Amino acid sequence: MALSYKTRRRLALLILVVGLPAYIIVAIKVVSLFDRPSILVELAVYIGLGVLWVFPLKSVFRGIGQADPDAEPKPFDDER
Repeated sequence: MALSYKTRRRLALLILVVGLPAYIIVAIKVVSLFDRPSILVELAVYIGLGVLWVFPLKSVFRGIGQADPDAEPKPFDDER
């Protein structure tokens, strides 16, 4: 089932405003459960987790910055 453009925009906003901060908090809590590794290993873990969340959500974010493909084209000012 394909999501409409408007639904994908709303879902993307919800993911960025609510889901991403929650993911960051969970990632920090999980990493803090282990003994503190060297700074390079910790940095690699955070970079990996920072990139990992994008892959399952790629289809939601694809094309969000573009104009709505289902919207009526707006006339130019000189065509009135």
